[in-house]
Amino acid sequence: MRVAIAGAGLAGLSCAKYLCDAGHTPIVLERRDVLGGKVAAWKDEDGDWYETGLHIFFGAYPNMLQLFKELGIEDRLQWKEHSMIFNQLETPGTYSRFDFPDIPAPVNGIVAILRNNDMLTWEEKIKFGLGLLPAIVRGQSYVEDMDQYSWSEWLEKQNIPARVEKEVFIAMSKALNFINPDEISATILLTALNRFLQEKNGSKMAFLDGSPTERLCQPLVDYITERGGEVRLNAPLKEILLNDDNTVKGFLLRGLNGEPDQEFTADLYISAMPVDPLKVMLPKPLRQLEEFNKLEGLEGVPVINLHLWFDRKLTDIDHLLFSRSDLLSVYADMSNTCKEYADPNRSMLELVLAPAQDWITASDEAIIEATMKEIKQLFPQHFTGENAAKLLKYHVVKTPRSVYKATPGRQAYRPSQKTPIANFYLAGDFTMQKYLGSMEGAVLSGKLAAQTLAQDYPAKISPSTPEATKEASLV
Repeated sequence: MRVAIAGAGLAGLSCAKYLCDAGHTPIVLERRDVLGGKVAAWKDEDGDWYETGLHIFFGAYPNMLQLFKELGIEDRLQWKEHSMIFNQLETPGTYSRFDFPDIPAPVNGIVAILRNNDMLTWEEKIKFGLGLLPAIVRGQSYVEDMDQYSWSEWLEKQNIPARVEKEVFIAMSKALNFINPDEISATILLTALNRFLQEKNGSKMAFLDGSPTERLCQPLVDYITERGGEVRLNAPLKEILLNDDNTVKGFLLRGLNGEPDQEFTADLYISAMPVDPLKVMLPKPLRQLEEFNKLEGLEGVPVINLHLWFDRKLTDIDHLLFSRSDLLSVYADMSNTCKEYADPNRSMLELVLAPAQDWITASDEAIIEATMKEIKQLFPQHFTGENAAKLLKYHVVKTPRSVYKATPGRQAYRPSQKTPIANFYLAGDFTMQKYLGSMEGAVLSGKLAAQTLAQDYPAKISPSTPEATKEASLV
C-alpha cells in the first residue's frame, strides 16, 4: 500500500525504512529543501558544515544503533572513551571527569561516581546513591510515576543535597531538554540515569563522522528509494484533507514558485511532523477528538546551536564537554571529534545555548557577544595578552520550537502512534515511547508507527522478494 509521510526528519525517514521492510511503499514529503528535520545540516560558502544541533549518540540508544547496523553504516559512529567531562568553574580551563571502567554495570557507574572527588563530597555521593535506590529497584514504573515532580522537587523529596543539583544536574538537564532542573520532569533525568547505570555502555558517547544529513539521512533515503519508496523535498504540507467520515482524504501540498497547490493521495497517511506544526495543521474536526486535543499540553522548547571557528586550537579534547556555565549547555571541539570537520591547527566549537527562551529573538551579534564572554572563561589561557585567539567566523542556528518541553505532567499528553482515525498515524519523538524527546525517541517512534500500521494493514509480499525471507525488524 502507498503510505504518505509528512516530514523527512529521523522519525519520518525511519518510519519509511521500516514500512519498506514490511512490504509497503512510503512516499516521504518534506517541506524544506534539506533532509533531517531537527538533525538537518547545511554547507556554507566555504564548504564548512553547520548543524541544527550538537548530536550525540549513546550506547543506550538500541534502536538507533540497530538502524545503523541495518543500513550497514556502523563504522560512521566515532566512539569516544567512556567518560563524562565537566568544566570546573572554580578553576577555569580545567576539567572534572567521571571515568567508567571496563567492568559490568552498574558497578562501572558507581566506581565512576566514587572516583570523582572534584565535584561531590563522599556524604553527597552516599545520599545521592540512596536517593536513587527506588528508581533502580522499582524500575520504569517508578520512573513514570515521578513525572508529577520536577527534578528539583524530586531531589528534595529524596533528601539529596542541593549542591548535587548545582554541581551536576543543571548541566545534565540543559543537555537533555534545554531547560533547568526546576522545570524539567524528574522522569527525564531518571530515565537517562537508569539507562546509564543499568547498561555497561549506556553512557558511552559517539559522534557521527560527518554531517547527519549526508552520513545518516542520505543512507536512509537510498534504502527507501532502492525498495520502491520516494522522498520528496520542497513538498510543503498546506492542509490535511478529510472525507465526510473524518478519515484522511489526502495531503494538500502548497505550490512553490507560482505553481498551483497539489492534492496528494495515498492509501494511508502518517504525520512525522514536530508537535507544534502538527497542532496547526490538524483540521478542526480532528482537533476536537480527545487524542488530538491533548496535544495542546505539548509545545516545543526553543534552542540555539552555535558554530564558532577560531584561528588556533583551543583544546585537544576529543569528547563532549558539559560547560556548567549560565548560558551554555554542552559543547565540543568538532575539529577533534568529527572526522570530516577535522583540523589540526584550528578549533571549531559547536555549542548549545540553553535555556534559550530569553535569547531566541536576540540578534546573532548579541548572542555571539554573550557566548564569547563565556568562552573566554572556559579557555582563559587563549584570550589574554597581545596574541589572543581570534574568532574567524560563526553561524547561529535558531530553532524556536525543538523537542517538546518536558515539564512535569507532560507524559499524560503524549499520544500513541495509533490515532482514532483509521488511515492516519503519528510518528515523532513527542509520541509515547520510552526514550522521550531525542534522536533515539524519534527513530523508535517511526519504528512503532510502521509496526502499528503494518499490523493493521499487512502487506502482501511475494515469497520471492528478499523482504519476505527475513523478519522485518519492527520491535
